[in-house]
Amino acid sequence: MTNATPPARYDLPWKTALTHAFRAFMGFFFPDLCAQIDWVKRPRFRDKELAGIGINDATQGLVADELVEVYLRNGRLQWVLIHVEVQAQRDASLALRVLDYNYRIFKQYEQPVASLVLLADDDPGWHPKAFHSEVLGTVMGISFATAKLLDYADRGPALLASHNPFALITLAHLRTQQACHDPDRLYTAKWQITKLLYQHGWSKQRIIMLFKVINWMMALPRSHEQQYWRAVFRLERRRKMEWISPLEQSFIDKGWERGLKKGLEKGRQEGRQEGRQEGRQEGLEQGRMEGAAALLGHQLTRRFGPLPKTARNKLAKASVAQLSVWSDVLPGAQSLKQVFGQKPPSPQD
Repeated sequence: MTNATPPARYDLPWKTALTHAFRAFMGFFFPDLCAQIDWVKRPRFRDKELAGIGINDATQGLVADELVEVYLRNGRLQWVLIHVEVQAQRDASLALRVLDYNYRIFKQYEQPVASLVLLADDDPGWHPKAFHSEVLGTVMGISFATAKLLDYADRGPALLASHNPFALITLAHLRTQQACHDPDRLYTAKWQITKLLYQHGWSKQRIIMLFKVINWMMALPRSHEQQYWRAVFRLERRRKMEWISPLEQSFIDKGWERGLKKGLEKGRQEGRQEGRQEGRQEGLEQGRMEGAAALLGHQLTRRFGPLPKTARNKLAKASVAQLSVWSDVLPGAQSLKQVFGQKPPSPQD
């Protein structure tokens, strides 16, 4: 179904936000621990080193996995490592995995390791905080700090008013869950959150980061996505601030009009009523194709970076049916090859 709501994606949004505003993350979800960190010394992200010690984000429900080096204010420890997980699904093995990861990191660096878990699942009764085993006088285990997104579900007004960017990200995550794939409900929530970006006096860099996080997390079906982008362009013009580049904006915005103008011009040149009608229909179809290609190209660029010439050529030559298929597979694709490898069904299918 081409107008179905794409599956929500949480991995890239959370990792992007954690890297951009780690102090805000700590202050929002773990304020007592945040106060113990010496923020004068800039945190160092070591998440790329996790793969080297057998830790990655392939675990079920794990959408973000970060390793951050920080200094403490007490002066007793030179530095510590904070291992942060964002867990989107209930997982009975979570506590044991936290113990395993904590020990591996400690063994690798021989430094104290704090394990923090943000529970982003939809089960209000799930609150894992420890794993312990005791036998014959031997105790082995771990207790770790957790925060639960669902605890904020009834704090909508407070989240809307909060100056912390993670209040907005929390709201986006919760609203995506609550929409239950209802495109109208999700669109309304996404547009409300998007309009809030200007109300806190944040820097342009932070606003753009949050805009990307919201756009990635709250994925809309194609028809609603087109409506959303047109609204975004109008908002950008009113606020005189660019969330996307002028080139991207022009490419997407004009794509909807270019084909229609071509068709109407053809009709005028032919000077016949039939020609004008045919030209209008041809123009509408061309406009649909160019607009859909422009929007998909923009989404692919945001997801995978600048597109190679071969990809741009494929978009320019694709039919509406092909563009629709590519748009549908984009949310779950991990590469351009996966996107462009999908073909529309044949007429006999």
